[in-house]
Amino acid sequence: MKRFLDPLVLPAVLLALWLLLNDSLSAGQIVLGALLAILLSVALAASRLRPLRSSPRHPLLALRLIGHVAWDIARSNIAVARIILLGRRAGATPGFIQIPLKIKDPHGLAALACIVTYTPGTVWSGYSDENGILTLHVLDLQDEQEWLDIIQLRYERPLMEIFQ
Repeated sequence: MKRFLDPLVLPAVLLALWLLLNDSLSAGQIVLGALLAILLSVALAASRLRPLRSSPRHPLLALRLIGHVAWDIARSNIAVARIILLGRRAGATPGFIQIPLKIKDPHGLAALACIVTYTPGTVWSGYSDENGILTLHVLDLQDEQEWLDIIQLRYERPLMEIFQ
C-alpha cells in the first residue's frame, strides 16, 4: 500500500501549498495547482531538476551547525547595527579575504554559500573551482585569521563531515 501512496505525497503537498498561497479553492486554482504539482513531481522523479543526489550524514552535527549559524547571525546583526548607527566612528575596515577551502561536494558548497549569505556583513564574492579559493567580502575585516577560522573550522569542517 505504501508503494502506491508515496508518489502521491509530493503532488498533494504541492497542491496544498498552491491553494494556501492563492487563498482560493476555486475550480480553476485546483486544476492549475494539480497540473503544476503533477508536472513538477514528474520532472523531479525523472531527476531533471536534481541531477546530483545528496546523502547527508550526521544529523546531530547538522543541528549543532545550525545552532552555530543562528548564534553567528545574531552576533553579526548586532555588529552590523553598531557599524550602521556609529558610522565612521565605528572604525569598520571593509575588505576582501581569500579563504582556501577543502570541501568539494556541491551540496556542501551550496550550504556554505547560504551560511555566508545569511550572515549580515559578509558576502560570498567568488569561488574558484580550480584551486578551491573562496573570495569573501567582510564589512569589518579586523582580523583575517579569525575569519579563516570561522569559515574553515566552524563551517567547512562540519559540512565536510555531513556531505562528504
